[in-house]
Amino acid sequence: MEREKVSWLRRRLLLVGSLVGCLVLGGGVLMCLPGDEPAVRSAPAAGAQAGTAVRAGVPAALPDLAVLIGERESRVRAHPRDARSWTVLAAAYVEQGRRTADAALLYPKAEQALRTSLKVRPKNNAEALDGLAALANARRDFPAALAFGEAARKLAPARWTTYPQLIDAYTGLGDYKKARKALDRLTALHSGPAVRARAAGVYWERGRREDAQAALADAAAGATAPAEQAAWLERAGEFAWERGEREDALRHFQEAVRLDPDQRAAQAGQGRALAALGRTSEALSAYRTALARQPLPQYALELGELYESLGLAQAARVQYDLLRARVRTDAAGGVDGDLVLGLFEADHGDPASAVRRLRAEWRRQPGIPVADALGWALHRAGDDKEAVKFAAIATDRVHGGAVHSAPYLYHRAMTERSLRQDGPARRHLQEALRINPYFSPLLAPAARATLTELGAEPAPADLPE
Repeated sequence: MEREKVSWLRRRLLLVGSLVGCLVLGGGVLMCLPGDEPAVRSAPAAGAQAGTAVRAGVPAALPDLAVLIGERESRVRAHPRDARSWTVLAAAYVEQGRRTADAALLYPKAEQALRTSLKVRPKNNAEALDGLAALANARRDFPAALAFGEAARKLAPARWTTYPQLIDAYTGLGDYKKARKALDRLTALHSGPAVRARAAGVYWERGRREDAQAALADAAAGATAPAEQAAWLERAGEFAWERGEREDALRHFQEAVRLDPDQRAAQAGQGRALAALGRTSEALSAYRTALARQPLPQYALELGELYESLGLAQAARVQYDLLRARVRTDAAGGVDGDLVLGLFEADHGDPASAVRRLRAEWRRQPGIPVADALGWALHRAGDDKEAVKFAAIATDRVHGGAVHSAPYLYHRAMTERSLRQDGPARRHLQEALRINPYFSPLLAPAARATLTELGAEPAPADLPE
């Protein structure tokens, strides 16, 4: 009840804001209209602004990052024993690698900078340990991220920037109780847009959608730089998309790109939403733009499946080849691409190899996305009895699967269909399409076709004695 009151008050405040010259975008994000903006404060220099951002784990603009990297590289050449400058330089490398997908070059440079920081200051260097945890999370190496994060926490328990890294590590390892505890500690130590955005992610994973939307709206409204605000708007667009709200998602993605033209995740998001709206040419263009500057395997998979849904098999194969090549390239930078590669192989390649790859991933870091992917790979490889166990882990709201994911429910439903469990399959297909009727250009039509084949739920009178 208290949470409902808070949500109601927040909505009322946002409405009042809209009446005095601001616009409430979908998802509750408050944006001021031109001419009604708050008084402009003098902006810090580009390098200083990016430095502040990366130290706090906040997204920074690519041009500002380039300035910061140049400044810090000059600094450590002149003062090679400046441990703090080495950690800031490493954080900038990680952020630039994340924004450009140039992990093979930038992540090893970040690691080298962090190791140098620890070498010149081997004791009480929690900042460098934080940096190593952030780098491990960026590489999807959650056991390493947890080890470095816990070491940093023991050195400096009141250092708030450690806890976002612990949240990501615990989530990647499937330990959602500890992720919530880390969030509680974080919110006790610090407030601000970055903390609210982090809280939004934890709320969303736990199925608390309204809380997640409200926290993210607060983060976007409180952002201090366009690149930061664009990042939180992109995240709000993701939330809207996962709810099946195509137009709302597209508005968020478009505003994010307007604020930060280098926001490639938002451009890929535009492709997703535009395809769902039937604006196929625009969708293809948006995906190509995102891939040109941030060639993530996930974007290549989405674009390939869009091509495949249009009957363009050769164009789809080009993207699938790009996906494999990018996973190999990223592996040179220490990035674990087994999750996306396993999903790809299950649907478009070798399901048996997907099972082997994802079993190893599950043993190492058993998060919900891995449970879903492994269950689906097992189904595609013909082992439905084991597959349904992992599908249940990914979707069981009591034991962790509270994210309300349409693809996860679709995977579970199709596995149940193969096991002739028509009732559960029907219910899970209906739920998947209720959450997001457009969740995949390939799989959503398959979900609707399968639901038609299953027919209506039998009436009680039609059931056998």
